[in-house]
Amino acid sequence: MATPVQQPPQSSGGKRKGKAQYVQAKRARRCDGGGSRQLEPGLQGILITCNMNERKCVEEAYSLLNEYGDDMYGPEKFTDKDQQASGSEGEDDDMEAALKKEVGDIKASTEMKLRRFQSVESGANNVVFIRTLGIEPEKLVHHILQDMYKTKKKKTRVILRMLPISGTCKAFLEDMKKYAETFLEPWFKSPNKGTFQIVYKSRNNSHMNRDEVIKELAGIVGSLNSENKVDLTNPQYTVVVEIIKAVCCLSVVKDYMLFRKYNLQEVVKSAKDPSQLNPKQSVQAGNGKEAKLESGNKSNQHDPAEGKNNQQAVPENNEELGQTKPRSETQVVNEGGAKPELESQVTERSESSENDLS
Repeated sequence: MATPVQQPPQSSGGKRKGKAQYVQAKRARRCDGGGSRQLEPGLQGILITCNMNERKCVEEAYSLLNEYGDDMYGPEKFTDKDQQASGSEGEDDDMEAALKKEVGDIKASTEMKLRRFQSVESGANNVVFIRTLGIEPEKLVHHILQDMYKTKKKKTRVILRMLPISGTCKAFLEDMKKYAETFLEPWFKSPNKGTFQIVYKSRNNSHMNRDEVIKELAGIVGSLNSENKVDLTNPQYTVVVEIIKAVCCLSVVKDYMLFRKYNLQEVVKSAKDPSQLNPKQSVQAGNGKEAKLESGNKSNQHDPAEGKNNQQAVPENNEELGQTKPRSETQVVNEGGAKPELESQVTERSESSENDLS
C-alpha cells in the first residue's frame, strides 16, 4: 500500500519574496535610524532647491549647515554607545526594574541616532528637505545668508535656494487655515505687526488653488491685527508657502528681497562683478523698466517660466491700501525677480528709483 506523499510547508523558503516585502524591509531599515525619512506633517527643516544633482546638493547642505550650526549652537554632541550599554547592566535582579532600564536604553539609543540635520525624501525632483532637530531654521538660514551677503564669498555650487520651514501640515485648505491661525501669531498677532507679502509655490499637486490659498492666508494675517499691511516692494515679512504633494510647508522670513529670494547663487553677487552692468547702465535699465510699467498695464515682458516659479500675490480686496490693480503689482514683483542683480544695483545707486518700483 502506497503511503501518501507529504508536501513541504510553503513557509520553508521555496518561494521568492514579493516586491512588497523587500520595500517594507527597506523602509524598516530606514526608520531604524530614528524618525521619519520622508516629508510629512509635523516636521521642521530646510527646503533646498538644486540644479539636477541632488546627491551633491545634500553633501553641500550638510557641510554648510554643520559649519554655521556649530557656530551658532556649538558642536553636535553624541552619546557613547558602549558606556550606555555597560551602564544598563545593573545588579538589581528585580524584573520590573530591569524592564524599565531596558526601555530607557531603547529610548536613549533612538535619541542618540537622531542627528541635528537629516535628509529626508521631499517628494519632488531637484528638491531636498533637511529635517532639523533642536534648532530654529529661520535664524540659522538668515545667519547663513547674512554672512554670505556681507562677505560675497561663494560656498556652494549646486544649491540654488535655501528656505527655512518652520512648520508643515496637510495640504488641504481647511487644514492649512486651522494651522495658520496659530502658526502666524508670533509675527502678526497684536501687538506685533508688520508689512508682508505671500509667496506661493506648488509641486506635484493639482487640487490646491493658488488664489484661494493666498486669499485665505492674507485674511488670517489681517484678522490677527488690522495694522498688518501688504507691501510687495520691500516687506518686513514674507510668508513662504511651499506645497509638495499632500504636504504644505510654511515659514515667515525676513529680508526676502534683500537676500535675492534666499538664493545662495545670487546673494554673493555684487555690483563690482564684471558680468554685471555698470551703475549708470543699471540705473538706466531700471528707469526703462519703470517707464514701461507706467505706460501700459498690459506689459508682460518678464520670463513666463520665472513668473510661474516665483508667484507672489496679495488679496484682491486691497482698497484700504490704495491698490486698485493688484495684478499689475504682481507683475512688478515678478519682473523685478527675473533680474535681481539689476534691482540691487538700482537700490545701491539710486534710492529714488527703488521707491518708484511699486
